[in-house]
Amino acid sequence: MREERLNKEFERRSTKQIAVGNVLIGGGAPVAVQSMTKTHTRDTAGTIAQIRTLEDAGCEIIRVAVPDTESAAALKTIRESIRIPLIADIHFDHRLALASLAHGVDGLRINPGNIGSADKVREVVATAKEGDVPIRIGVNAGSLEKDILQKHGGEASAEAMVESAMRHVRILEDLNFDRIKISLKASDIGRTLAAYRLMAEQVDYPFHAGITEAGTLISGTVKSSVGMTLLLREGLVDTLRVSLTAPPEEEVRVAYLILASLGLRSRGVNFVSCPICGRCEIDLMPIAVEIEKKLVHLKKDITVAVMGCMVNGPGEAKEADIGLACGRDAAVIFKKGRLLRRLDKEAIVPEFIAEILTLCRE
Repeated sequence: MREERLNKEFERRSTKQIAVGNVLIGGGAPVAVQSMTKTHTRDTAGTIAQIRTLEDAGCEIIRVAVPDTESAAALKTIRESIRIPLIADIHFDHRLALASLAHGVDGLRINPGNIGSADKVREVVATAKEGDVPIRIGVNAGSLEKDILQKHGGEASAEAMVESAMRHVRILEDLNFDRIKISLKASDIGRTLAAYRLMAEQVDYPFHAGITEAGTLISGTVKSSVGMTLLLREGLVDTLRVSLTAPPEEEVRVAYLILASLGLRSRGVNFVSCPICGRCEIDLMPIAVEIEKKLVHLKKDITVAVMGCMVNGPGEAKEADIGLACGRDAAVIFKKGRLLRRLDKEAIVPEFIAEILTLCRE
């Protein structure tokens, strides 16, 4: 019931639908989770290894930087070695876009006004169109065109960001290309939200959303969670990336936690634990941290509760699919609302994990 209610509240804007490889974007498709590698793309083996880690974490689309010909040359092997769609991120050099397309990428992230003359843009767009490869126009507040900044008094405002995006959109539309996705990112929530609202009034292309340069794991997660919730609440997200100064699999994990907390997507364990207070008679923090770490790889959609006292603990544990209520040097396990068994202190983590794994196999 909760998910049904939230899904009605979080109605999506109506958009065109595009396909990035085998992933549908917009047009009512589920919000897709995207990340970007933090390796040098020319390090083919390292990039493939990182993407495979991201695949295991649930990443659905991956973007790689293509700053040079060596990176572009690595794309063929990378594309052949991974399961999820591959997007090439390119700036200024149309030859890198052509090479990326030749090596089988599933999408381009380019701003067509920045990759060369009209003839060069026409060549890239024609090649993308022939291969049915979509293009994401990506506008960042920190890299707007000088003339647009000057027009807006030197301020990278939401209005300036939208004007930049529309300039690139018109270039593609004038070439009869409409396999377009748009992102408008700033490092602050207010400008980002305002830019997406304004853009939604002008186009019906799907949006890729995120708060760019959000920060490290904790600060970036907070900022991204607030920003993405506001964007999702207004139906302005078709794909999302959580941008963190952290391992990319953490970006994916946070993205799913945001979506799951809003009832929009779920993947893996919903972990619930108490904040600890003076009633707690066991060192709960390391227990909860260890248990959560051991559950990260699980894909079963279950709720696991780890509680630290006998006041709220049993009730919360009973409401979970499987729960742990701790007392002094011991704990009890509840499974699907019923008391299962008691555990001595030394057996709490291994025995509780064993019961969770048994539940996941049922």
